[in-house]
Amino acid sequence: MNHATAADGTRIWYDVHGAGEPLVLIHGQSLDHEMWDGVYEDLAERHRVVRVDLRGTGGSDAPLDRPYSMELLARDVLAVLDDLGVGRAHVYGFSMGGKVAQTLAAIAPERVGALVLGSTAPGGEHEVERPRHASLALRKASGDEGRGLIGPLFYTPDWAREHPEAVTRVLPRNPLRAQRRHYEASLRHDGWDLLPLIQAPTLVVHGEDDELTPVGNAELLAERITGAELLVLPGARHGYLHEAAPKATEAVLAFLDAHPLESREV
Repeated sequence: MNHATAADGTRIWYDVHGAGEPLVLIHGQSLDHEMWDGVYEDLAERHRVVRVDLRGTGGSDAPLDRPYSMELLARDVLAVLDDLGVGRAHVYGFSMGGKVAQTLAAIAPERVGALVLGSTAPGGEHEVERPRHASLALRKASGDEGRGLIGPLFYTPDWAREHPEAVTRVLPRNPLRAQRRHYEASLRHDGWDLLPLIQAPTLVVHGEDDELTPVGNAELLAERITGAELLVLPGARHGYLHEAAPKATEAVLAFLDAHPLESREV
């Protein structure tokens, strides 16, 4: 078990798998590193994969004495890179983790190689809002109804029934007050003015039928980030990274191969 220490003393959990150029994986809102199960193994065949638990989740501390923000969470990721002695890494952020990844690439461009943004959005008034029933499901995700509400938003019903373990991994398990910190941080985030600051080669990946984060957000990100590439996966929902594997994973690996760390100067 590894922990980095953030500037305010918060311990941030991480683990490392594989070898090659470093690739940091940042999970979604109120999830943890386990959401990458079934994906990180394939990524680790060609990369040194670092899974991080954001503060308030998994094996990390959950301080509640201050609001959370995408910049605070991004600096937690930087603390992990510092603890590992990694100067620059590729970054793959999913859902709220994609907002953290956007922020990281904007505030510390020298630390980010290639950037992958999955099922995420810019935040603020420009964000394409999810339908009301999806917002309600998100608020009830950790309760008794959670599994039945969240599962179909992440995966098609047949796939969810065949892969119950995947549904379990995308249900919140962190303390309710920490869940609230994550929810508020995502709700307050407005990254619109940060997006043009991103210098990293960027791949935006999204499920065509995503209702938790409607696909129009992917189009906004791809337009707003200079040179960004967009991959929309037909028939996939919020959890494309599992249900649309191996296609999604192969696309990410091909993109990272096309943008090796050593070929890029900041």
